[in-house]
Amino acid sequence: MAQIVLVGAGDIARLAHFYFSTDSGHEVVGFTVDAEYCREDTFLDLPLVPLDQVANRYPPTAFKMFVALSYAKMNRVRAAKYHQMKALGYELVSYVSSRCSFLSQHPPGDNCFILEDNTVQPFVKIGNNVTLWSGNHIGHDSIIGDHCFISSHVVVSGHVSVAQGCFIGVNATLRDSISIAEYTLIGAGALVIRDTAPGSVYLGARAERSVKSSDDVDL
Repeated sequence: MAQIVLVGAGDIARLAHFYFSTDSGHEVVGFTVDAEYCREDTFLDLPLVPLDQVANRYPPTAFKMFVALSYAKMNRVRAAKYHQMKALGYELVSYVSSRCSFLSQHPPGDNCFILEDNTVQPFVKIGNNVTLWSGNHIGHDSIIGDHCFISSHVVVSGHVSVAQGCFIGVNATLRDSISIAEYTLIGAGALVIRDTAPGSVYLGARAERSVKSSDDVDL
């Protein structure tokens, strides 16, 4: 069992604490955030330490880390903290849910957060600092690059390449054998059937309010 410190003190960190504490061989012993955000001494009844002091309190020779941050600024905030912690000498651990069907022979990179009900098919490669929220399908022979965030119930078909820094929203679908360029944003419910351009945005169709009321609909 490794003792780990979580970078962050928000919802992602709270969930990471839960998952690591209930479904891993790691023990969470504290949290750290940038000094300007460190307004309390504790978070979830554990020490909350300013980032500029964390190496003294939790030296990298004795503790490991997990960067528990969101997809803010197209994952760049999480990526920056990932590189900062690596530069301090910390080993970054990954979490793969015991309820994930991980069938690839390639283990994920470091600082990955792979939640329940994901299906990761054979020959898939997952890079570093990747979040797969719950319930996704990652098709065979696909590649997920570093610092990506894939939300829930996304279908990535076979032989898809997703470059670094991408965000893929809930219920999006990617057809087989396409390339998603770096920092592509794919919105909820979008269907992507062709290669994307770097930094491009693809939005799904939005529902429109009907002129009928719910009482006018025969259910």
